Amino acid sequence: MLAVSLDTIRVFLHVLAATVWVGGQLTLTALLPVLRGAGGDTSRLAARKFNAVAWPAFAVLVLTGVWNIAEAGDMPSDYRATLHAKIAVVAVSGIAALLHARSSSRRGLAITGSISGLTALIALFMGVQLG
Repeated sequence: MLAVSLDTIRVFLHVLAATVWVGGQLTLTALLPVLRGAGGDTSRLAARKFNAVAWPAFAVLVLTGVWNIAEAGDMPSDYRATLHAKIAVVAVSGIAALLHARSSSRRGLAITGSISGLTALIALFMGVQLG
């Protein structure tokens, strides 16, 4: 059996946090019609509950991302360019999610939610590119 290293734990935490951040957004998006159909504040309550796990996951993503960079050592210029682009995309995802959480209009929720979800998926793809 393979040994568990600090690198394994670091990557595991990063992937787990990405699963919560990205997967949770996709799941809530799929459930939104049902939540709205339930009436009342059901969709708002679901979003609040998701925020309770999503924001800690986002923090873990950022912290393990910094840790990943610190452990990377020398990087080819194309890798570094992709990494910088990913950092920017992650920042946009987080800012859009924050604006989404504070939005009160349906239009604002739709726009910021779409931006956050799309940029989260792009960041996930870029993470796979980076290995």
